[in-house]
Amino acid sequence: MGENELFTPLGLGFGIFIIGALAIDFGLLRRKGTHVVPVKEAAAWTLVWIVLAILFGIGMQFYWNDGTKTTEYFVGYLVEKSLSVDNIFVFTIIFSALKTPKKLQQLALMWGILIALVLRGIMILIGASLIAQFEWIIWVFGAFLLWTGVAMLRSGGHAGEGEPSAVKFAKRFIHVTEDYNEERFRVTVNGVKKFTPIFLTIVVIGIIDLIFAVDSIPAIFGITLDPFIVFTSNAFAILGLRNMYFLLANARDQFHYLGAGLAFVLMWIGAKMILPAINHDWKVPPLVSLVIVISILTVAIVASIMHSRRSAKRS
Repeated sequence: MGENELFTPLGLGFGIFIIGALAIDFGLLRRKGTHVVPVKEAAAWTLVWIVLAILFGIGMQFYWNDGTKTTEYFVGYLVEKSLSVDNIFVFTIIFSALKTPKKLQQLALMWGILIALVLRGIMILIGASLIAQFEWIIWVFGAFLLWTGVAMLRSGGHAGEGEPSAVKFAKRFIHVTEDYNEERFRVTVNGVKKFTPIFLTIVVIGIIDLIFAVDSIPAIFGITLDPFIVFTSNAFAILGLRNMYFLLANARDQFHYLGAGLAFVLMWIGAKMILPAINHDWKVPPLVSLVIVISILTVAIVASIMHSRRSAKRS
């Protein structure tokens, strides 16, 4: 148990589960072909991934026999799942900027999620190694999260419209054809091999997730220092992201205050990470942190619903 749990049979088993889940996803996509995902299908698969994440947490309680670890897992999953909603709204801007056909968006997200899992796994290992060698770096993470939360709050909590910087950056290095070529990533045009826009879309999604991970990875290390819990909670949040996109992509206006809520969550976790540096006895129990995170998100969601109803009445 502990910091090396990622490399135990338990960690290997979870890795096999992820590979199997991705294989099933890619297999289903190959069988059905690229298509626009209906809301009912997206809702059903979103529910499946949420239930699997909950069952995993319950199962791990029997394995760990440690309520603290189980609570840390659920807090981490809740925070990562909530932060992933902002990813969804940014994906809508990316698809709009790159004019990605709706039937190819599922393919782009599946490859993007695969890239995200690999990149986040690497970042988690690096973060765990840094914290193990330099304990004070956890306070740096806390200060960074506080600063990020304040910045999100000042900016309104959501990404702006227009062409994202990640798209402009990727276009400098990847020269693509004018038109999408179904599912092919590279084609030959007049004897010259070029990438297709769908490849550019996948690269940009990977860049965007890496940027978001700079916030979310320190956030979850503020909840637990166990790399296994960090990775599993991240993985379950990301694996359900594709279907959640098709469920919530057009509901941005329904979450008016969620960005502000996420900002307060980051600020809270940042403060929680810094408190022991001020006084060693000021450590917040995971259960208390869970209640605070749920309370913040609940207030944000209820306020968003009330705002949407008031807007609907005015219109």
